[in-house]
Amino acid sequence: MVAIKFPGTALTAAAALLVLATGLVVGTGTTADDAYAAGAPAPVTTPPVPGKPAASPVGALFANGSHFCTASVVHSGAGDLVLTAAHCVRDGMSFAPGYHDGVAPLGMWPVTSVAVADGWTASADPDLDFAFLTVRQAGNPASLESLTGANVLGTNRGFVHRITLTGYPDTSDSPVVCDGNTTRADTYQLRVACPGFPDGTSGGPWVTDGAVIGVIGGYQLGGDSPDVSYSAYFDDDIAKLYASVTG
Repeated sequence: MVAIKFPGTALTAAAALLVLATGLVVGTGTTADDAYAAGAPAPVTTPPVPGKPAASPVGALFANGSHFCTASVVHSGAGDLVLTAAHCVRDGMSFAPGYHDGVAPLGMWPVTSVAVADGWTASADPDLDFAFLTVRQAGNPASLESLTGANVLGTNRGFVHRITLTGYPDTSDSPVVCDGNTTRADTYQLRVACPGFPDGTSGGPWVTDGAVIGVIGGYQLGGDSPDVSYSAYFDDDIAKLYASVTG
């Protein structure tokens, strides 16, 4: 049996049907408060320090009171866009940028819509294992990107890079970080050997020179070993999906 880096459940039936019909999942309106109504403790929110970024652009994805995948802020005009792996998409998600040690510096940002590639919707093509999430925090006029900064989306940049990889293991409340060298694993797959990236790190960004060129996912939904991770190659497919979201 193949171990994957995302142990969570799939979309609800209604949301899955919406994906099949349109390729776009619209959030159900579940709030962060709803996610913790069953008694799971919500992350502590700390106030931002004036003049300093309030949180890292990398954070944890939460649903039903627990974090289960990783995501990161990617630059957009509206400043509300987050990137993760398509296999991480599920109902009732919220994003906690800069989450660490049980602290969410900017609180929870509920996901209001999701965009995945048509080929992922049709057949879960591992070469299309990426998704853009739109987030919004009720009552906060500031954009997420204005508070965290963002990586730009890097496409068609080749297969060999020195990257920083970040992810949230599902058994830890702090991220793991590794600097590693990427190689070509297949026609449209990247590979990196970085130790200590188990379940929960799916969606973690591969960043080089301020650009995100991959996320943990793709082959074997990110890999069957915590010490080797994969990503779909970011080419025209993700560029088109990004354009469809940002206009």
